[in-house]
Amino acid sequence: MPLSVSLFLIQWAIGGSLLLWVTSRHRLVNLGYGLISKAVFAVIAAIGIAAAPDDPGWIRSMAILATLAISATFVIAFAKRKIGVSGQKEIAAQRSERVAQMTGIDREPEEKKSGVEFNPIVDLVFIAPILLAVIGLVWLESGLLAAGRVAAGTILMGALTDAMALGHWYLVQPGLGRAPLVELVRISGVALIPATVLLLLPPSITGVFTGLIDDGYNGLLGWFWLACVIATAILLVMAEIALREKQYSAVMAATGLLYLTILTGFGVDLVARALL
Repeated sequence: MPLSVSLFLIQWAIGGSLLLWVTSRHRLVNLGYGLISKAVFAVIAAIGIAAAPDDPGWIRSMAILATLAISATFVIAFAKRKIGVSGQKEIAAQRSERVAQMTGIDREPEEKKSGVEFNPIVDLVFIAPILLAVIGLVWLESGLLAAGRVAAGTILMGALTDAMALGHWYLVQPGLGRAPLVELVRISGVALIPATVLLLLPPSITGVFTGLIDDGYNGLLGWFWLACVIATAILLVMAEIALREKQYSAVMAATGLLYLTILTGFGVDLVARALL
């Protein structure tokens, strides 16, 4: 399994950018969430360019392409920011109507900007080919198992990061329903399964426990990896349980748990990458 800071940053940026489509396709979360996330992921990908001086040339090329692709989606979304998203505007209009019926006070309707709103499919069109290229190049260099591990790790890191970021966005858009966040939490849980299973296929992380792989700490890193897997699963379950509570504070509680999954979930990939 390739150990490269640049490749890790590329995976993180691509996974997070690609999975923005999962949330934005519902047309409920306003564009600010996507814009901030795209800006952050573009910076992460750009750092990957600087971190690749001693890596194979294809890694640097992928880092450059990822930076350009994510930046392009940001520019397109930024140009559409004043148009907004249809689902959010419909919900806002319905709530304003209910308030008017209850209070008898009519609010002036907001002026709607004309034009075609940002299409979430842009994220797939720009980012998915780069992910496929990265997987293919890892396959050619390190084999099919390594490619599968990179793919699973990319989706896991992207889903966990997007879920944590979306949880914070509820402070900006408090009327947002919880379904988009629950969806990302569940995707993270599903992604954890192949990410773990692929690391258990030989040559596997279990070699640390049997002595075939010397981690330099008498197997401690192997136990740390196992703790990361178990902790990530538990934290995701707890986050979904928290989101079932009616109080608004439950969203913030779930977001705090998702903060911790960034540490444990990334540990699943990074510790194994260092050992293998």
